[in-house]
Amino acid sequence: MHLNKEKLIKLFEKFKGLKVLVVGDIILDRYLFGEVERISPEAPVPVVDVRREEFRLGGAGNVANNLRALGAEVFLVGVLGQDYGMHIVKGFLKEKGIHDLTVVDPERPTTEKTRVVAVSQQLLRIDREERKKIEGKVLQKVLEALDTDCAGVVVSDYNKGVVCKELMDRIREKNVPFFVDPRPQNKDLYTDAYLMTPNEKEALSMGRGRTLEELGWNLKESLRLKNLAITLGPKGIAFFSERMEVFPAKARQVYDVTGAGDTVISAMSACMLVGEDHATACEFANLCAGVVVGKLGTAVVSMEELLEYFQEGQAV
Repeated sequence: MHLNKEKLIKLFEKFKGLKVLVVGDIILDRYLFGEVERISPEAPVPVVDVRREEFRLGGAGNVANNLRALGAEVFLVGVLGQDYGMHIVKGFLKEKGIHDLTVVDPERPTTEKTRVVAVSQQLLRIDREERKKIEGKVLQKVLEALDTDCAGVVVSDYNKGVVCKELMDRIREKNVPFFVDPRPQNKDLYTDAYLMTPNEKEALSMGRGRTLEELGWNLKESLRLKNLAITLGPKGIAFFSERMEVFPAKARQVYDVTGAGDTVISAMSACMLVGEDHATACEFANLCAGVVVGKLGTAVVSMEELLEYFQEGQAV
């Protein structure tokens, strides 16, 4: 069924009763916005005069934030360091109304990505992270946090060490649908997922096939996936279930694709968990991603923004 304003409003009503557990790599996104007026005398690089600093939830935090913006009740499981980043993330979770099930590991930093932006362009990214697998007491606490009652689990894997065999085994034991935004390095961990949402490049790294269709079916079969959605950027979403279907993208303008994958899995998992069919899930995800890529950096989408899309005749 094609989305319209009435269907959209009903969808948001359904999301209000939904409980979702998000687990994975929480990232603190830091943005330094400034202006460039000269080149450094020390090296052939621009000097950025910083005018503003901004923090946002990234990674699994952005997935949780997107689901919360849709109206779901969200529980976030992940690992933070014992540092200033931890306080900023925890402050965001409290402010957004996301249930904080994070575990603090004093042996690793809070994953942080700092982006330097000038003239609306990213000049540089600085990463502060530890990618080794979680273990010992930290792993145990993460596994215990998974016991929370929920309708489904969304796994946001950025390959920073949280998503591991023990974690995925425990998620399967919950006997609820689980949805995965994957990283090719960990593909063998995702077997039996209800839905996996790789982008085209990630799908090519995980599977084989001379065509997109062949690639999709091989990937779906090898990992025993119930459903597979390969995101194709400006071309939309290729969905594999009983058959392959391509749902066109809805973007008005593409400004920044950062976090678009987080928005897609949030939108699709929310739809499927409230009983909507895959066509509605793909259309809704395309619509949400179409709004988000028009913003700078990791972002969420509101019902008001989506309704505005229809009023402007952008979505059909």
